[in-house]
Amino acid sequence: MTQDKFFTAEEKTQITDLYKQLYSVSKDVLLPNDDQKVRFYIREAIEKGLLQRDAFNLNPIINDCETALIVAEEIGMNRPSILGVMLSGVVLSGAASVEEIKADFGEDVANILHGMLRIRDLYAKSATVESENFRSLLVTFAEDLRVILIMIANRVLIMRKIKDTPYVEAQRRVSMEAAYLYAPLAHKLGLYKLKSELEDLSLKYLEHDAYYHIKEKLNETKRSRDAYIERFIKPIDEKLRAAGLKFHMKGRTKSIHSIWQKMKKQQVDIEGVFDLFAIRIILDSKPEKEKQDCWQVFSIITDMYQSNPKRMRDWLSVPKSNGYESLHITVLGPDKKWVEVQIRTERMDDIAEHGLAAHWRYKGIKSGQSGIEEWLANVRGALETNDDMQLMDQFRMDLIEDEVFVFTPKGDLFKLPAGATVLDFAYSIHTKVGNSCVGAKIGNKNVTIRQKLQSGDQVEILTNVNQTPKQDWLNIVQTSKARNKIRQSLKEMESKQALLAKEELERKMKNKKLDYEEPVLMHTMTKLGYRVVTDFYAALADGKLDMNAVLETYAQQQRHDHGESERTTPATSAQEFVMQDNALSHKGDGGADVVVIDQDLKGLDFQMARCCQPVYGDNVFGFVTSGGGIKIHREDCPNAPQLRARFGYRIVKARWAGKRGSQYPITLRIVGNDDLGIVNNITSIISKEGILMRSISIDSHDGLFSGTLTVMLDDTSRLQQLLKKIKTVKGIKNVSRS
Repeated sequence: MTQDKFFTAEEKTQITDLYKQLYSVSKDVLLPNDDQKVRFYIREAIEKGLLQRDAFNLNPIINDCETALIVAEEIGMNRPSILGVMLSGVVLSGAASVEEIKADFGEDVANILHGMLRIRDLYAKSATVESENFRSLLVTFAEDLRVILIMIANRVLIMRKIKDTPYVEAQRRVSMEAAYLYAPLAHKLGLYKLKSELEDLSLKYLEHDAYYHIKEKLNETKRSRDAYIERFIKPIDEKLRAAGLKFHMKGRTKSIHSIWQKMKKQQVDIEGVFDLFAIRIILDSKPEKEKQDCWQVFSIITDMYQSNPKRMRDWLSVPKSNGYESLHITVLGPDKKWVEVQIRTERMDDIAEHGLAAHWRYKGIKSGQSGIEEWLANVRGALETNDDMQLMDQFRMDLIEDEVFVFTPKGDLFKLPAGATVLDFAYSIHTKVGNSCVGAKIGNKNVTIRQKLQSGDQVEILTNVNQTPKQDWLNIVQTSKARNKIRQSLKEMESKQALLAKEELERKMKNKKLDYEEPVLMHTMTKLGYRVVTDFYAALADGKLDMNAVLETYAQQQRHDHGESERTTPATSAQEFVMQDNALSHKGDGGADVVVIDQDLKGLDFQMARCCQPVYGDNVFGFVTSGGGIKIHREDCPNAPQLRARFGYRIVKARWAGKRGSQYPITLRIVGNDDLGIVNNITSIISKEGILMRSISIDSHDGLFSGTLTVMLDDTSRLQQLLKKIKTVKGIKNVSRS
């Protein structure tokens, strides 16, 4: 294939311009012959006819050039990364080997291409990653930070180019992945500009109406918003200049995705979102005076406008793990409007715009590299788990969570994700400390292992040698490191207990003069409803199975197998074992098994899913967990689409039995005016209805309150009645089921 056939007329002009742009941007970091060598490899790959267009019919060479431009210009990466992108199509198509690239361009470029080869199969047929390959993707990401940055750049490029694509389904899949994985990755690595672009474009393609509704509203209010920004910054500008500071200021409207998230969280339209924009003050400061100048600006602004201490964020004293440094304050501006002000230096702004890669341009200045490396180490640890869905959710949570900073009694600083508990902190110190943790002291006050940590807390972990990890600890911790350590400890404990149970069973067999026979024991296990040996011994260790009952069943089975008693029913193998009739014997449409939910159900381990809290009357389905139990989810559960897409084979039909009785926890989300007595009125209604309230959590901000309350109800009809009555309370803006 010749270049004339490979490029359209429009693409020929485009590739020429792109080469010029790329060379202009990267000529200072490339070696003299790099450009010629790259062109040679690309021409050879084209002539061999090995290069293919992607799922959107995009030209791979043009894609690589444009991705390299993002890598060089918008992230600020150097020679190995630029060349790695430019040569990726050549190597991934098989036109050249990693060894050949290593010989011509060096080991660094070859290492990047090796990492990209690891994910070649994930992108060979489409631009999206299939769920079963997610673990492979994470392995590659965790090995080389540069691969993450390159893949983010490539995803940004694809999202920019598929606006008018006819391949709508591919566009939807790419957008979901951009929002679910790549935007949080960009956030974690400090690429805030690219992160916002990925989120906005994902919203544009997935929630078209919402995106354009917000965009139109912003356009309508742009003139008045710009005028307000001008009124706000004018006196600040005068004061800062009078103080002799060198700076520039800009007003920045928050991203459409950010506004959309606020609208959903506060249950309001765009008019109800107070902080639509932020003011950024960027100082031209010498490295040794950066903090001093930032705090001087803080002092000047808070002297002019009243600040909100609850909404202050100090990332000057302790930068984020991705290196982000800035001082965020919220002040009450003209017309009693809250305005967010971000104070930073040119260096800090460069890092905020270009992410972790910008640190490489500031030699001798501390960076967040160690924090990122620690996070990647946690990713590698998380890969030891077996549940891909659980891994993906935990990984995403680790990406998007903000951070809290806590101290040991000696003053050592630890960074943890927001929402982390005392137990998370204990495991971050050492596994042994976590395993024996019984609580902590925060400010001379004793707290439980469930206590959530706040930035600035000084935490002393309390331990007890008799303490051991519990299964419910997995619901307490927030970090993947703690969760992995708890699972590992539980497995070790289960193995020890199972071994002791096995030894005790064999000892009692000997006392009763019963010969130990493996086949007989397997038949006994099957008869008692166990397919897995470890589950059987675990049940013995936990007391779920009575040792004497097991021995009696074993003795009967042994006599039966030896022909000493008449066989009444044929023995069933473990492979043929099925659930008891009252558990899954009901048939639905087409003869499929249906879980019939009944509070008296025997022989089936099932639970109501916490994510959607189903109650009697909801349309539900069952999801078979990795442990063999079944979680009951609502059909409209937020996790339902992901469960069906990734684990369709583990979905079972479910319906309620024709009777009630059990009560289930239901969480309600409430938003209203922050008026005196409004919460009292809500709780009074619940009390009068004779409904048990389990918990309530309320936050107040900007004249509104929002919060959740959990009540115990037995069916959806009572839920609807309660919702109607709460909506009648004066000042309530919205109440909905979580």
